[in-house]
Amino acid sequence: MCIGGHTCTGNTMALNRVSQLCHDITRLWLQLKMMTDDILQREEGLLCAEIGSELQKQFAILPGGRGINGSPIIVFPEFPAFGELEEEEVQNVLSYLASVPSVAASGEGFILVIDRRLDRWAAVRATLLRIAGSFPGNLHLVLVLRPTTLLQRTLSDFLFKFNRDEFKMKVVMLSSVTELHAYIDPGQLTTELGGTQEYCHDSWISHRTAIEAFALMVKTTAQTLQAFGTELAETELPNDAEATTNLLHTHTLKKDKMKEDLQVALSQGGRLLECINEPLQTDPEYSMTYDELENLATVQRLLGQLDETEAAFDDFWERHRTKLEQCLQLRHFEHHFREVRAQLDVTSERLAGFSEVSVSPAHAEHVLRELSGHEDKACDALDRALSLAAEGDMLIENSHYAEDSIRPKCSELRGVCEEISSTLRSKKSLLLRAMELHNALEKASRWCEEGIFLLASQSVDRCQSQDGAEAALQELERYLDTASLHTLADRNAICCQYEATLTAQLRDQVERVFQKQSSVQEMFEKRRVSLKKLAAKQTRPVQPVAPRPEVKSPLSSPNQQRKERRYSADNAICKKVESPIHNGGTRHASLSEEEENLAVLRRHVMNELLETERAYVEELLCVLEGYAAEMDNPAMAHLIPSTLLSKKDVLFGNMSEIYQFHKRTFLKELEAYTDCPELVGRCFLERMKDLQIYEAYCQNKPRSESLWRQCSDCAFFQECQKKLEHKLGLDSYLLKPVQRITKYQLLLKELLKYSKGCDGCDDLQEALSSILGILKAVNDSMHLIAITGYEGNLSELGRLLMQGSFSVWTEHKKGHAKVKDLARFKPMQRHLFLHQKALLFCKRREENGEGYEKAPSYSFKHSLSMSAVGITENAKGDNKKFEIWCNSRDEVFIAQAPTPEIKTAWVNEIRKVLTQQLQACRDASQQKSSDPVSPSPTSNNTSISLSPFRSSSQKNQKKQEEKKVEASTISEVNSSSSPKHKGWNKASLSVDASEENDGYSSGEDPMNSDPEDDIVKKLAPGKYTVVTDCEKAGPQELSVKSGDMVQLIREGEDGQWFVKNLRTSKEGWVAAANLLSLISESKSSQSLSSSDGSVSGNLSTSSSCSETYTSYSDIKP
Repeated sequence: MCIGGHTCTGNTMALNRVSQLCHDITRLWLQLKMMTDDILQREEGLLCAEIGSELQKQFAILPGGRGINGSPIIVFPEFPAFGELEEEEVQNVLSYLASVPSVAASGEGFILVIDRRLDRWAAVRATLLRIAGSFPGNLHLVLVLRPTTLLQRTLSDFLFKFNRDEFKMKVVMLSSVTELHAYIDPGQLTTELGGTQEYCHDSWISHRTAIEAFALMVKTTAQTLQAFGTELAETELPNDAEATTNLLHTHTLKKDKMKEDLQVALSQGGRLLECINEPLQTDPEYSMTYDELENLATVQRLLGQLDETEAAFDDFWERHRTKLEQCLQLRHFEHHFREVRAQLDVTSERLAGFSEVSVSPAHAEHVLRELSGHEDKACDALDRALSLAAEGDMLIENSHYAEDSIRPKCSELRGVCEEISSTLRSKKSLLLRAMELHNALEKASRWCEEGIFLLASQSVDRCQSQDGAEAALQELERYLDTASLHTLADRNAICCQYEATLTAQLRDQVERVFQKQSSVQEMFEKRRVSLKKLAAKQTRPVQPVAPRPEVKSPLSSPNQQRKERRYSADNAICKKVESPIHNGGTRHASLSEEEENLAVLRRHVMNELLETERAYVEELLCVLEGYAAEMDNPAMAHLIPSTLLSKKDVLFGNMSEIYQFHKRTFLKELEAYTDCPELVGRCFLERMKDLQIYEAYCQNKPRSESLWRQCSDCAFFQECQKKLEHKLGLDSYLLKPVQRITKYQLLLKELLKYSKGCDGCDDLQEALSSILGILKAVNDSMHLIAITGYEGNLSELGRLLMQGSFSVWTEHKKGHAKVKDLARFKPMQRHLFLHQKALLFCKRREENGEGYEKAPSYSFKHSLSMSAVGITENAKGDNKKFEIWCNSRDEVFIAQAPTPEIKTAWVNEIRKVLTQQLQACRDASQQKSSDPVSPSPTSNNTSISLSPFRSSSQKNQKKQEEKKVEASTISEVNSSSSPKHKGWNKASLSVDASEENDGYSSGEDPMNSDPEDDIVKKLAPGKYTVVTDCEKAGPQELSVKSGDMVQLIREGEDGQWFVKNLRTSKEGWVAAANLLSLISESKSSQSLSSSDGSVSGNLSTSSSCSETYTSYSDIKP
């Protein structure tokens, strides 16, 4: 209270002092104004400079003399033209001269000396009357030197007596200057009147003009000074530093101008004082007149007043300047206070966002590292705040007028700094404790896992021997001796020691570690018991042994040899009897331990999956907050290059979507399988569709990589990396999603390896296959988006099934022979893309650049519709080549794969597509067919009409079906029994697909479409095996089952064959087209093609085909 009261008193005293100074300046200004008004005849008075011409006529002068009573003397010298003067001139001169003496002297009345010695009485009379009517002051006496001529003197004596009362003033007529000296001392009269006073009218006018100019300057300066003082006193202090600075500058300029005016006035007054004192400087015995003395006193008084006013103004200005400077200091202090307070608020808010809770050592270390980085920034803010508080204390010590406002702010700053420092210390201490606990838990878990691996690494076979068991037991004992250095001893002690940092999740971790320790120690104990049993010396049963010599004779008897053999056999039998008992118990124990070991290994893999998943989510969040969010931060906008503006979606792709999925969904669902790792495959299967979001991210990766390379060195990324304290750049973190999706398949493989025979094994296998499928789809899509030049829509071609590079030869029947020959020897390098509906041929082109910018692009060259494609599996005797042809082999592409395995995979995939299309066409054909007599075969249980009796419409339909039926490989029972079948053994069966347009034109005969297909057009008699069940649909038809052996006896009309079922000995007719779907022949090759329209088929051969192929049953739809 005393301090506050003292502060208030000090401020009040300071303000009172300023107010008193303002009053002093006002008082001095009023004094100067009165003095100058006296000099300048107040407001309405005339100035010497204004009537200088009238004064120069000298019809009236004020030489400065005084009467006996001190009355000022005005002399009217001889001036014959006085009567001719204008009334205004006379009035102005008389008024001015009457105003020059002081008020005190003027109060005594003026003495007028009128010299008319050379004039006439009439002129004297007119002068007296004019003076009496126009003199503005009080007249004490009028002395007139009358005319000296006899006539005029006599006349004036006579007439004066009659006119005395007319003048209305005391007039004395004098005959000579001697009489004048009786009234006025000669020392007060000029030489013209017989006196001794030296008078120069021009000097008098000059002095009067200078004095009046000086007085006017002083008056103007006083007025300006008073106005400026009033302005300063009434000035309100601004509320911001800039306005205060401007005001201080403006007032300083005005003060400097005032000081300059004061200096000019003082300088002029000094010069005027020198001019007045000049006669004394010339003649020390010079006696000044009363007017000169008054002028000297007046100038000296004005100069004194100016000096006093200047001193008062300087003091007042110093106070005002100090106040403005203190105001400026206060405004700066308040501005800095707001800045520092906001910075402290941000620091506190961000500090509050740091959790003392950590889920892992890496997380604790990450949070602690970020907290340390934040601590460095916070220290800067705290130092600035404490420095500002010290600056406020300095202002208070210097008696600042706003002490009451400054002191609370300083206290507030120190309080907030102490609070932040305390919070920092607390959080850092808790995090260090949490990290210490995490490290202890991790150390114990690592000990448990290494122990589990130790148990798992001990081979059961090695432990069967006594030495091996003892070695394993010693190994366990040595490892158990390290338990005290790595494991946690007391659960309660841990909970008490780390009570401040224990969260529910951390308590669970502690419980799990203790459970894990207990389980591992229990496993070790079981293993020790088992190994101790194995290490114990085994007592073998005592067997009666016949004595035998030390050295065996080579000529032993046969009986002795038989006894020895029998003894050896009996001993072996004994070993065999006791071995299963002992080994059975060991095997049972080993099996139980092996299951435990596998369970531990599964948990180990699951822990790795969860820990890496949590770290992955943290890393994604770090990138999104530390880089992506900063791109929208206005404070960082100046660091972002123009090439990066509005490119956040390009740089980060759908990383935000990936983060949200893993954070909100996938991580939580994975954690639900912590205790049952073998079932985690279900989680992957349920979220397999969501995991396809990685395909979009990977497709955007080349664009992201290209943008990163353009801007990687910019200040924005460097600043973000510096804030995050990352050792690696952003590009390393942008690669994390690609690495993560590939990591899953490795973890699933590990889990699958340790989960054989478990409930979720099938789910794990399916999840692994699905993940691999996603990776393949991602890889394929990366190639697919690089295709250029394709005018259609790639999405209309169906799903991309396979892609790869091949050497390709082309053959065109209609081409020039030379072109055909060259094409066969010069392969083209093509990248093939197999879609569900088309096969694309592209040329691979490497792009310049690095990283993803060097990824290849593919120029589209050619496409084949899968509805018009056929294949030949083996071409030109090369197991890496196969043929792709269309339009009845008018256009043939021979593709050579890098390896036979790749070729086989492609052929199988193409065959699968063609088979699916054939099945779709067959189903469509069945739906169109409404004839109950001749249904089309569709499946193993479908009835096929084998009747040879058909109507003409049925025959026509049969011919159409022969164009559509799919090829099936015919397996002959005994190909070597009949030489007639040799040509068939190497036949190529093809289904030549073409689009049906309500029939064929004459030029489109399917039987003559390809000369190479004319080698074999008919089935040959022989024995065959049935591969498809078929029930008869009519009395003349034959019923067969899969596996039956049938014999083709003879061919009838209209493509009918008479067939005998050797199993049932029944006979019947079968259409050749239907027969192809029922039998198969070994050692045949097959070509397949399909069409979107109806299926047409013919039996043909190909000279480029291999002999070996799978039966139709292997590829049946």
